[in-house]
Amino acid sequence: MARYLDPKCKLCRREGMQLFLKGERCFSDKCAVEKRPYGPGEHGRRRQSKPSEYKLQLREKQKVRSMYGVLERQFRRNFAEATRRRGETGGNLFNILETRLDNVVYRLGLAPSRNAARQLVNHNHVLVDDKRVNIASAPVSVGQRVSIRQRSRNMPVVVESIKSASRRAPLPFAELDAATFSGQLLREPTKGDLPIPIQENLIIELYSKV
Repeated sequence: MARYLDPKCKLCRREGMQLFLKGERCFSDKCAVEKRPYGPGEHGRRRQSKPSEYKLQLREKQKVRSMYGVLERQFRRNFAEATRRRGETGGNLFNILETRLDNVVYRLGLAPSRNAARQLVNHNHVLVDDKRVNIASAPVSVGQRVSIRQRSRNMPVVVESIKSASRRAPLPFAELDAATFSGQLLREPTKGDLPIPIQENLIIELYSKV
């Protein structure tokens, strides 16, 4: 499966904000955005002109793609699915991305980043309602229990992630049971629950031109 292999800190610097792609590093003084608050590359320090409407739309789409670790083809499929569902397209797209299994594992605190969560899922370390699921994009419903299988609970990445999660304020839509290495969505998340603002209307405008 294709995936992004370049340095992830470049993605944060390109968007000018923390996308929390590197786990604990994002909360330390090693964060690239804090150390180098300008774009990557040779011309990163150059004064930027006023962005065009198209650039604002494109950057918003790229920001969301980078956050959730989704490549363009899959993101387009998610958008097409969001338009087919009842309700607002933007809300549907946000729901599809947030209820991906790898994202839920990350939100619960069972993994330090979405990339680490994707690795756990792909390598058969994650259970959904006590059944092994190894598809990172599999949807998770409210009330379904997501857990780390028994033989994988001593993995350092899992142990350290749960320790870190216990030190932070819990998310209002997710509940982690650190003792059993499991958790569940209490309700569907909303945009207001997240630390990074998303302007889904810009993404809809971008794809409406295609």
